[in-house]
Amino acid sequence: MLDPGSWIQDSGSRFLAGSCIQVPGSGTQDPGSRILDPGSGDIQLTKSNDAFSPDDNITINVKFSITGELRNSFTEKNWTDAYDQNDNTIKLKYGVKLSKGGIRKHDLGKPIDTYRKASIFWTRNPKLVNPMKERRIWVQVAKNFEPFIRLTEEDVRQEFFDFNESFNFKASDLGTGHHKIIAEAFASWQTHSYIEKGDAKNHSEEIEIIIN
Repeated sequence: MLDPGSWIQDSGSRFLAGSCIQVPGSGTQDPGSRILDPGSGDIQLTKSNDAFSPDDNITINVKFSITGELRNSFTEKNWTDAYDQNDNTIKLKYGVKLSKGGIRKHDLGKPIDTYRKASIFWTRNPKLVNPMKERRIWVQVAKNFEPFIRLTEEDVRQEFFDFNESFNFKASDLGTGHHKIIAEAFASWQTHSYIEKGDAKNHSEEIEIIIN
């Protein structure tokens, strides 16, 4: 496999994980993995403004992280062990939905239902691994089919397990008045040499938007 060194990027902006919330996921639950807000506990929603006119466009960002056993096990040592067992890729399926709360609950913007993929590969690139090591294994993360290679273990984990999804919709989709907005997120993965099959889910606290 070719060493995709030309795709290497320095680590960019990041958001840090804060306090943890256990997620009551369904199915075979990874006992340690959670979806949480990078700051205060739940999924974090940020809005472009507090009040809008009916002809405005609204943007809301949904930020969250996957923490716990899955994230903690995603290490260079485990990548190397997995590579030796031909366990060279992991697919992280995830979805995010933004909706209006209350009695007439309905989706806002286009729900996200997609995946990220991490591919384990052998490399000679000295920016990624110690060239004196016998085994030289690293990871490429693909998001929306765009490859990213980060320079540290922690930056790889942030690239794979941290999320910031944007939702856009028209204020007229809500109508005039005060509206409560909520987001839900889920993620799932299959069994690999370093982690059992599992899933996680969580939802945000409500935020309010005013349409004048």
